[in-house]
Amino acid sequence: MEEVKSAEMQRPQPIKPGGFKIFVRWFTFVLIVVLGLFVYWKYYFNYGDGGYRTGILQKFSHRGNIFKTYEGELILSSVSSSNNVALASEKFLFSVVNDSIAKVIQNYDGKNVKLHYVEKNGSLPWRGDSKYIVDGLVPELP
Repeated sequence: MEEVKSAEMQRPQPIKPGGFKIFVRWFTFVLIVVLGLFVYWKYYFNYGDGGYRTGILQKFSHRGNIFKTYEGELILSSVSSSNNVALASEKFLFSVVNDSIAKVIQNYDGKNVKLHYVEKNGSLPWRGDSKYIVDGLVPELP
């Protein structure tokens, strides 16, 4: 009878992880959460509610080596001459993710348009070169 009790008493106790192992696990967990939040903020968070830019659609193309994206260039004119030629102008570079919006924008090359865009904090290769993503178009009347 005593042999049975002594065998039960000599069971191995579960080994608890040391302090360093616990630190490494928590550090890894916190690092993964912080990196996930940073990636979300940098590439997926909308910086503001978006806005509108109005100008002449100068260039619009479908390009890329691995990821084909739609890239455009809008001329924003602040001062124009009597012949409707922009004297002081700025370029607005943008990307388009949606194929149906891109097909509509292609029809307005060289015309005045009003684009609605959202601004991201960074760009991703499959989303285009620009951090400005156009998601709507309003044709401007002459």
